[in-house]
Amino acid sequence: MSSNRRQASHFHRGVLAVLSLCAAAPAAAQVYRCESETGVPVYQGTPNGRNCRQLDLAPLTTIPAPRLPAAQPAAGKAGAAAPGAAGAAGARANGEGFPKVDASTQRARDTDRRRILEDELKKEEARLAELKAVYKDGQPDRLGDERNYQKYLDRVQRLKDDIARGEGNVAALRRELAALKE
Repeated sequence: MSSNRRQASHFHRGVLAVLSLCAAAPAAAQVYRCESETGVPVYQGTPNGRNCRQLDLAPLTTIPAPRLPAAQPAAGKAGAAAPGAAGAAGARANGEGFPKVDASTQRARDTDRRRILEDELKKEEARLAELKAVYKDGQPDRLGDERNYQKYLDRVQRLKDDIARGEGNVAALRRELAALKE
């Protein structure tokens, strides 16, 4: 057992050595695989040890970070439209470099959002009504494949959970609709 621990310890040291070599050494550094006295593979930057052989590793590919645009004077940015803006209708950059949307564009987005939320609310209310009709206040009809009473109880519990989840969804959608600006 202690032999296994010792081997694992040597292995971990070898892995750490390889990782430190990869992090600290230049991309052209050599890595050697050697064996320790106990026969555990050790990865290192020099051929010190038994049965050392040089590993043929693929060169590292590095990609430089993209250059950030040069900062412009604050007076030039305040009211001017951003050159080469993303092309969004009505969008312009404000003083901090964040896009600003025209009032008409924002109204259109708010209207679309309200319509989508109302459609989702209708769907969720219809689904909830359907679940409650099947649930029948905790006494749903037994199905033909529910000869086992536990199967029936499991389905009743799933219906109850689905109803609770549906009620939560309806409440969340109503809160979100109420929070929208008129």
